[in-house]
Amino acid sequence: MSTIERTEVNGKPVAIGDLRRLAATNYGHFTAMRVVDGKVRGLQLHLDRLKRSTRELFGSDLDPAFVRDCLRRAIAGDAGPLSVRVNVFSRAFDREHPIATVDADVLVMVNPAGQPPDMPLHVKSFRYERESPQVKHVGTFPLFHHRRLARQAGYDDALFIDRNDCVSEGSIWNVGFFDGESVVWPDAPQLEGVSKQLLQLGLARCAVRNEVRSVALSDIGLYRAAFFTNSSQPVRAIARIDDTEFAIDAGFNAMLSSCYDSNHDERI
Repeated sequence: MSTIERTEVNGKPVAIGDLRRLAATNYGHFTAMRVVDGKVRGLQLHLDRLKRSTRELFGSDLDPAFVRDCLRRAIAGDAGPLSVRVNVFSRAFDREHPIATVDADVLVMVNPAGQPPDMPLHVKSFRYERESPQVKHVGTFPLFHHRRLARQAGYDDALFIDRNDCVSEGSIWNVGFFDGESVVWPDAPQLEGVSKQLLQLGLARCAVRNEVRSVALSDIGLYRAAFFTNSSQPVRAIARIDDTEFAIDAGFNAMLSSCYDSNHDERI
């Protein structure tokens, strides 16, 4: 088990000034990944996300090769497993002139990866729509605040419902359902998580039907199972949403995990 903890900016040890600018402006985006033996499942998807969001927020191009170099330096050959977060911000960003094109800075934070819990989740629904859902941005206050509200109400986490009373996503995770024949992904604005994308690729590769369609909160009782997916835990069963309970199907969850694992690791 690794004990590494490291924070670097552009491949160098972080300076206080870097963190001051990041904290004061709080404008940027990030991606989070699990690294084992210098490899990441879905690495190219993470890099594509960072490049796409940098263009949208800063108007500049982010070199994926530079990001990989920063990652290699930060993990320093540690076999892991590691929890790694890549934040993209800009020390040149001026909030008085936010449309100016500026170069991006890459902050990498490395920590030992914890063992995620495997108990089925009980989640509470809230009406909330993520701001700019196509970007994994640093505006995470409402995500954790709704998780806090869910915990105060006796649940484990928060599930978001859009203005049409349809399911979109969880606080920091995507949600999927199973109707007995197909895996169903909610058709609503949401952050397209890397683990969700890997599951979709794996399901298609393994010839398992999956589709995107609207999931009304009032109709969730029609589904046999529901599950959580994110970078720290690709598959976790959901036992209850509000007062609706779901069967815990070990075989179904194992199938999902097998489809996810059909994606190859990519070396940083």
